[in-house]
Amino acid sequence: MSALDQTHDRTLTSWVTSANGHADFPIQNLPFGIFQPHGGSPRGGVAIGDEILDLREAVSLGLFEGPAREAAEAASGATLNPLMAVGAAARRALRLRLSELLAEHGAERAKVEGYATILLHQAADCTLHLPARIGDYTDFYAGINHATNVGRLFRPDNPLMPNYKYVPIGYHGRASSVRVSGGDVVRPNGQRKPASEEFPSFGPSRNLDYELELGIWIGPGNALSQPIPIAQAAEHIVGYCLLNDWSARDIQGWEYQPLGPFLAKNFHTSISPWLVTAEALAPFRSAQPARPEGDPRPMDYLWSEADQQAGALDIRLDVLLETATDRVAGRRPVRIGGSNTRELYWTPAQMVAHHASGGCNLAPGDLFGSGTISGTTTDSFGSLLEITEGGRKPLALPAGETRRFLEDGDEVIFRAHGVRDGFVSIGFGECRGRIAPAI
Repeated sequence: MSALDQTHDRTLTSWVTSANGHADFPIQNLPFGIFQPHGGSPRGGVAIGDEILDLREAVSLGLFEGPAREAAEAASGATLNPLMAVGAAARRALRLRLSELLAEHGAERAKVEGYATILLHQAADCTLHLPARIGDYTDFYAGINHATNVGRLFRPDNPLMPNYKYVPIGYHGRASSVRVSGGDVVRPNGQRKPASEEFPSFGPSRNLDYELELGIWIGPGNALSQPIPIAQAAEHIVGYCLLNDWSARDIQGWEYQPLGPFLAKNFHTSISPWLVTAEALAPFRSAQPARPEGDPRPMDYLWSEADQQAGALDIRLDVLLETATDRVAGRRPVRIGGSNTRELYWTPAQMVAHHASGGCNLAPGDLFGSGTISGTTTDSFGSLLEITEGGRKPLALPAGETRRFLEDGDEVIFRAHGVRDGFVSIGFGECRGRIAPAI
C-alpha cells in the first residue's frame, strides 16, 4: 500500500507558479493523462497547475534514468496501458523524479525551467483523451446508502437483498461506450413501461439520471485462474478517477429483471481525464468504517487487517448542475449533492480480490466503477433517483426550475478533493457531461 514520502510535503512548491495553491493539481498530485497539443499527436503528460508536462519531450531530453526512465517511457505514448503494466516501484521512482524536476527549490530547476517552452503546454489549449485503452469495465454496487435508498423505493420493508453484506455486488459493463469528460451525452432510446401504462413502448428515456462514482484503474493484472490475495490486491490498483455511470431509470426498470442492467447503462459512461495515482492519495487513506453491529464479518478471502486499517479513501465528492436556462442567464452551476468515499461498504482492494477470486484475469487498463456513493441525507445523495424519491418529489433549484430527472441541455459536473489537516489538498479535475436530445 502506498506510503507517505517527500512528495507529499506540504511545504513543497513548484516553479510552475500556477500549481501553487491550485485546487486540483499542485505539485503534491502529479496525475497522468493523455493529451494532444494543438497540431500534435496524443501523448502522455502530467498535470501541474494549469499546464501539462510533456513526458515524450522530457524523455527525449534525458531527464530520467533507471526505473524512473522505464516508467516515463511507458507513460509517454498514446495510452497509459504500458505505464499501468509496470510495477509500483518504477511508478514511485517516476513520481519522485517528477517532483524533483518541478520543485521550486529543486537542484535542477535552472536546467529544467530552461526547457519550459518545450516541456510545458497550457492545458486550456490541449485536447484530453481517455487515459487508457479500456479492455473491460466492471461496475460495482458498493455504496450501501445508495443501495438502501433505491431498495427502499421498491421494497420498503426489505431494501437490501440478503447477499449484499456478504459479497461485493457488481456487473460487467460496456467498455466501448466509456468516454472522457466533456461533450454531449445523447439521451438513449429504449423500451419503457411505467406502472401506469398497460404495454411497453419504445422511445427516449424519460427518467435520465447521473450516478456519482469513483473510477478505479487496474494496473498489473493476474493470470487466468489465479486469484489475487486480498493482502496484495492494493498493489494491482494504479489510480483513480471520477466516473458518471449515466442511467436511464425507466428503461432499467423494465429490462433489468432477471439479469440486471443492459441498455439503461451501456449508452454512455463518463470519466475524468486524469489518473490520480494511488501514491498521490496516500495522505487520504483511512480506516474502513466499522460495520454496524450485527453485520457479518467479511469472509477470509476479503479480510486483511492492513486493508481495514488503511484501505479506504477519504475523498470529498460534489455534484453540480447547470441547466440550459442557467447557461443563458450566465448563472454558475448549483451544487445539488455530494458525498465521501468513506461511505463505500467495500474497499477498492476488496473489489479487486473478489473480482479475481473465481479466476478472472484482470489486465492493465481495466476500469472499475465503485457504485453510486451516497451519504445518509438528501443533500449527500449521489443520484436524482434518491433525491427525488423516484421522481415523486421534484428537486427545487434556486432559480425556480425543478427536476424529477435530467432534461435536455442539463450539464452535470462532478468534482472531488482529498482534504486532510497537515497536507495539501489535491483534486481530480472535473467529470462533465451535457444531455443532448435523443436521436
